[in-house]
Amino acid sequence: MAIIQFPKDMKWGSATASYQIEGAAFKDGRGLSIWDTFSHTPGKVVGGDNGDVACDSYHRYEEDIEIMKDLGIDMYRFSVSWPRIFPNGTGEINPKGLAYYHDLVDKLIESGIEPMCTLYHWDLPQALQDEGGWDNRETIDAFVNYAETMFNEFKGKIKYWITLNEPWCISFLSNYIGAHAPGYTDLQLATQISHHLLVAHGKTVKKFRELDIEGEIGFAPNTTWLEPYSNKQEDIDACRRENAYFIEWFMDPVFKGEYPQFMVDWFKKKGVELNIEDGDLEAIHQPIDFLGINYYTGHVARYKEDEGLFDWEYVEMGYERTDIDWPVYPEGFYKVLTYINDRYGNVPIYITENGSCYNDEPVDGRVKDAARTKYLKQHLTALSRSIDAGVNIKGYLTWSLLDNFEWAEGYSKRFGIVYVDYITQKRTKKDSFYWYKQTIANKWFEF
Repeated sequence: MAIIQFPKDMKWGSATASYQIEGAAFKDGRGLSIWDTFSHTPGKVVGGDNGDVACDSYHRYEEDIEIMKDLGIDMYRFSVSWPRIFPNGTGEINPKGLAYYHDLVDKLIESGIEPMCTLYHWDLPQALQDEGGWDNRETIDAFVNYAETMFNEFKGKIKYWITLNEPWCISFLSNYIGAHAPGYTDLQLATQISHHLLVAHGKTVKKFRELDIEGEIGFAPNTTWLEPYSNKQEDIDACRRENAYFIEWFMDPVFKGEYPQFMVDWFKKKGVELNIEDGDLEAIHQPIDFLGINYYTGHVARYKEDEGLFDWEYVEMGYERTDIDWPVYPEGFYKVLTYINDRYGNVPIYITENGSCYNDEPVDGRVKDAARTKYLKQHLTALSRSIDAGVNIKGYLTWSLLDNFEWAEGYSKRFGIVYVDYITQKRTKKDSFYWYKQTIANKWFEF
């Protein structure tokens, strides 16, 4: 058995998102979001599920914070529902929405838990979508205004801010693949939206600096890693394109002030060209204080002509798979982190999401989710390797604190370390919860 040790000053936490846990979708002045619309559209979500009630954390947040205190986390990452603050995206502020987040943040601080706030985790106000959503540059201005409101309202309380969660999902998954709200299938649209998101991020960071807010700000891209099946150049290039779809496409503009040319050229081959206005790249290229990294899965792949957007195919390697059918590939986690460190320098990194889907049910009041604990051990070992390799890891926040509304999968997939009975809303701490609690307390584990 090996002892896997972590730095004493590394932060530990867990994460959630507003539409996935809050519920109270039509309460206290909250406006409609695109996920209200999408989830209520027949055929879009497994089982016809929606986030109307979810985990009812809007009413049960104090109970959830007690669970966090028992877990012993240093930091809790949550997101704000934009339409709970601005029901129409702009205009009148909803005071009851602000009051809810003040109560949540105050209770976290009182409990010794550092709030990490994500400003946008996919629940765009429907009123803005009706005007073109992220394809409309006015949405950029609306987002900066919303962010400024939050910065001013919570200065001194919230010291860690994330502008956007998973811009790849907001743009390509939602507007090209069409699996998430608003559900479009237009590559040109999705690619342009990816650019507008980065402009919104950059302008928000600039506003944060102008306001001289105490604290740190970054963003949280999702990542994956395709390992080339062979050393053939065509396999290497195919995997590089797919990895860059998540990494370079969103990080190069932030850290280098430009898009990766090989990706720009590839998109042109597909008939797609960005409309970049004067000043956009300068706006995006704002120094950030930390980078959030979300990682779940990866695979081995090789070149295959005319296969998908980037001409590659998976090669089945017999990896274990989670209950959402994603390969368990901790090596990819190490590869992502060291690649980012090599490419962009010693940027401080928080792992803002890492976790697994296993649908174990309670038996005699206990949830024996040994596979999730194994997943956590494997990925935390990869994280320890990356720290030893010189990656500047500041914290690790597992996804997710609670089983919750898993977007297009509805309530059919469970990622939590706490089981939620969606009928009674009873919370049951899983075996993985107790393992993670012990690891947080010790700063090490045996593997």
